[in-house]
Amino acid sequence: MILALPLLMWLGAKEAQNEYKQPQAVVVLGGSTKNLERERFTAKFAREHPNLPIWISGGSPPRSTQKVFAKAGIDPERLHLDYEAVDTVTNFTTLVDDLQARGIKNVYLITSDFHMRRACVIGEIVLGSRGIKFQSVAVPSETRSEPVEKSIRDGARALLWVTTGYTGANEGKNRY
Repeated sequence: MILALPLLMWLGAKEAQNEYKQPQAVVVLGGSTKNLERERFTAKFAREHPNLPIWISGGSPPRSTQKVFAKAGIDPERLHLDYEAVDTVTNFTTLVDDLQARGIKNVYLITSDFHMRRACVIGEIVLGSRGIKFQSVAVPSETRSEPVEKSIRDGARALLWVTTGYTGANEGKNRY
């Protein structure tokens, strides 16, 4: 237990540092839903954070997404829509180098509450590999949390990407 104390202190300090750094962008993990919950939530969130650019990876069709943000009065210049991802791991891997190239060091990460555990595992690995921190913002839902096995599987895939550049994504299967 005494040996674990320094590790716990380090993790606590790391978490406290994240809380004091102002995010420079919003990253939304898509995941197409018929009611566009993540997009609608993010449009409201974006009104409260009017100077932040918004990256949306995957999800609903571009036209539907753009309509949600236009209706909320969000400048379309703030939106960066990316549809290269085929699953949650590639939501991160397709964006991280662009974020890093723009000097972004801290982001708000938005996804559904049931998806957040897995998103945080992958985000810590993929975003963390480029020195990017994040603050999670969960979209409320009625859906039960995903099984922990998905977080373990995709955490391993994220580590694979960091070490080899390969995501292990099955191009023919959508695994959001």
